Amino acid sequence: MFTQLSFNFLNQLSTNNDREWFKTNQQQYEDQVRTPALQFIEAMQGPILTISPRFTAVAKKVGGSLMRPQRDSRFSKNKTPYKTNVGIQFRHFQAKDVHAPGFYVHIANDECFIAAGIWHPESKVLNAIRHCIDENPNGYQKALAQLSRAGFELSGDSLIRPPRGFAKDHAMIEELKRKDFIAIKSVSIEQVCRNDFVDYCAQQYQHTLALMAYLCFALDLDF
Repeated sequence: MFTQLSFNFLNQLSTNNDREWFKTNQQQYEDQVRTPALQFIEAMQGPILTISPRFTAVAKKVGGSLMRPQRDSRFSKNKTPYKTNVGIQFRHFQAKDVHAPGFYVHIANDECFIAAGIWHPESKVLNAIRHCIDENPNGYQKALAQLSRAGFELSGDSLIRPPRGFAKDHAMIEELKRKDFIAIKSVSIEQVCRNDFVDYCAQQYQHTLALMAYLCFALDLDF
């Protein structure tokens, strides 16, 4: 699956990030990045199904678990056309886009990590999670404890002030300020390139089940 050649290509892309270069080196991208990524997704189908039949691992070039290499630069000062990372998301079958509960793998030269949770949810979804934490704090705290024991950290953006409707002295105010509920664990390039990376991901995702079940409960999704 992934090898040092995958990272070499991403490194070359970072210094030659234009459409002409990518077109010239399209086959290299297919052989060294996209094919290993699709093989990884296919190998993860069994483990993801074991975790929960509600999440999908779809090994398709477009419209599956592999995120497209093109950047959406419409609202960004950075107008380079391609991502210099590989993004893979195993998301809930009821989800419409990446801003939904899912398991994630991020592969890049500057940072590799595995993750689980929800990133940049829309305001209605975010509000539902906050109210769930307010009304059911124990389940959320148990999920945080499980993540911490396994070396995961909750990451993402947070509000500066308390969200509307919640007191600034709320016992869970720092958690309620979160705009993302994504648990992240760093991995090395060496780990990504090892033959047991699929087994490792499957094992580590087991530690995120309490969080994923809680988020699905908050959003009235099957788990």
